[in-house]
Amino acid sequence: MVDWLTRVLSGVVPAAVQQGAQLGAEMALRAATLPGVMGLRWAGRALAPVRHDMPRAKRSATLAAKVALDELFFASEAASAALALGRREWSRVRREVEDAHALFETRGWLADPASYHATPPRVRDAREVDARSGPWRFSHLSYASGWAPSPGEPGRARWLSYAPNQTAHAYLMRHSGPPRPWVVCVPGYRMGRPAVDFTGFRTSWLHKALGVNVAVFVMPFHGPRTSGRRGGDGYLSGDFLDTIHAQAQAVWDLRRLIGRLRDEGAPAIGVHGVSLGGYTTALLAALEPGIERAVLGIPAACFADLARAHVPPALLRAAEWLGFPIGTIEHVLRVVSPLAMPPRLAREHRYIYAGISDRLAPPHHAWDLWRHWERPRVAWYQGGHVSFLMEPAVRHLLREAFDARSMLDQAHAARRDAAMSGRDVPPTPTPLPRPLPRPPALAAQA
Repeated sequence: MVDWLTRVLSGVVPAAVQQGAQLGAEMALRAATLPGVMGLRWAGRALAPVRHDMPRAKRSATLAAKVALDELFFASEAASAALALGRREWSRVRREVEDAHALFETRGWLADPASYHATPPRVRDAREVDARSGPWRFSHLSYASGWAPSPGEPGRARWLSYAPNQTAHAYLMRHSGPPRPWVVCVPGYRMGRPAVDFTGFRTSWLHKALGVNVAVFVMPFHGPRTSGRRGGDGYLSGDFLDTIHAQAQAVWDLRRLIGRLRDEGAPAIGVHGVSLGGYTTALLAALEPGIERAVLGIPAACFADLARAHVPPALLRAAEWLGFPIGTIEHVLRVVSPLAMPPRLAREHRYIYAGISDRLAPPHHAWDLWRHWERPRVAWYQGGHVSFLMEPAVRHLLREAFDARSMLDQAHAARRDAAMSGRDVPPTPTPLPRPLPRPPALAAQA
């Protein structure tokens, strides 16, 4: 219908009016189909996997309200997301998936997913300017990404055409004085704006109460890297090679950011990702050595499984019938799957938190990562995806993970162990000035 309307208006009315009419038609179509999409989704919830040793939800009015927040978010996303790809685009996507599967298998990337990811060079040229968003003052760091799909990969030329995405960005909050540990925050889907990210990560609390420096990374296709109508458009749109490339670039750019912080004298690095950022943090922890702490918040674990959770089963069966076997897609996505690679940091420095009634990243995703990560410290709370901001268990876990003195003690211990074993010795962490704020819960334990 939208294409028909565009053809009718072409050459008759100005382009701006055409775009407005096309947008109006898209919104009308989405509004008309939303009840059916939601109904089919709810009908398919019974098919969601259940892990028998996961905690169970305790029914209450509070929990129902938290679940409603998740459903409201999903409904708004379904109502405003781009329409499904047209027939020609689906044919292209199918060919790309088939070609990628053959190429990835030939090059050994499916057997060894870590080999798909090269080690990035250090950041040599970067731009940093003072910035402000509401009450928050910070530095805006930008640098050339330098990442590109390998020659011969399907979708390479298209990926390189996304000009805004070729520059990486991060928002930094530094303490004055000697270097302090850094917490790198990896936002979720549709985040990427300073006010949203600083609120979602409680950056002021991390910075002031826990005494760490904070770097908020901007994911590909988000914030100033947006290439579509809205931040996040293109990341999870069904263009599967774009999803793979976005995820690979995210980890590459994060590793370059961490390298730059280390070059500036960072004595320790922690990483905290939420939702899509939790997925990215899990992948980062499998590739980047020397990270002191990693926290996966309300994480996704498998993009193909997210499709199973959110796309009505009837539509998935139709996609299979049209030549889109979800199993093949899942196999191609293996090169960016955190479940396909072991984490590189010690088990006692891995953390996970998740809502037992999460309707956006279903809780079995966190459970699968918890099992893959050898059952580390986990905080399950009676809530959903959006409610993580108000959950005391989340704040307690973050206090434990990102206390600045604890991170420095760990860095000193790593240096001592490396010296005793003859390995390369990391730089000596700079002692922190006293007094340094200590979280109340940890101060009581001292």
